[in-house]
Amino acid sequence: MRLYAAVAASGFRRHATYKTATVAGVFTNTVFGFVIAYTYIALWDERPHLGGYDQSMALTYVWTGQALIATCALLGGGFQDELIERIRTGDIAVDLYRPADLQTWWLAADLGRAAYQLLARGIVPMACGALAFHLALPASPTTWALFLLSVLLGVVVSFALRYLVVLSAFWLLDGSGVVTVVTLATLFFSGSLLPLNAFPTGLGAVARALPFSSLLQVPADILLGRSTGVSLAGSLAFQVGWAVALLGAGRLLQSAATRKLVVQGG
Repeated sequence: MRLYAAVAASGFRRHATYKTATVAGVFTNTVFGFVIAYTYIALWDERPHLGGYDQSMALTYVWTGQALIATCALLGGGFQDELIERIRTGDIAVDLYRPADLQTWWLAADLGRAAYQLLARGIVPMACGALAFHLALPASPTTWALFLLSVLLGVVVSFALRYLVVLSAFWLLDGSGVVTVVTLATLFFSGSLLPLNAFPTGLGAVARALPFSSLLQVPADILLGRSTGVSLAGSLAFQVGWAVALLGAGRLLQSAATRKLVVQGG
């Protein structure tokens, strides 16, 4: 565990070195936050209580999304390009034979990345939104703690999805197509464009059942106080279930990829 803790700390420090990129990211998130916020204001003026949100809750949802867009890698990124390139060049064979689990190594690094992005690119946009608009932010520290737990689980689900995409490169060599498709699916089904509660009934039910909802919709509803009691436990269990299932699928696919390399090397 000390090894992976060190990897997570290294992932945090690695992203902390890109200060100019961080400032640019904060600026972009904040600007787009204002653009989306005023779009939501116009929409909620026409459709009050759309999706069960009042306007204040809808605006809180907007700025929560801006805080989590880099944290949960809603636009992809993180380790994907680097690991796909290592698969393409064959350097991944060295990684697989190291005395450290490949999946856990990259998960630890991604957790470090996510922690930095939450602190560096999450707090400032949320603070700007709170200063400019009336947001429905909770007063209870317990709610904030549960929200952060849900964000952590969302990061794990996000990693597991992206790891599966990366492993497809063992068979496709160029994983850019799969990356694009999954990124678009993430944007739509996570609730980044519109809260899933506002989707038509059938589509909304399907979207909420997919793992992508763990990245934004579930944490946002916990922050907004819409998930409490049994519903809260169910939401966290939903995230845990998808995390376990997707990490397990990643481990199986990793084993298949390792056997493929052994056969080719033999």
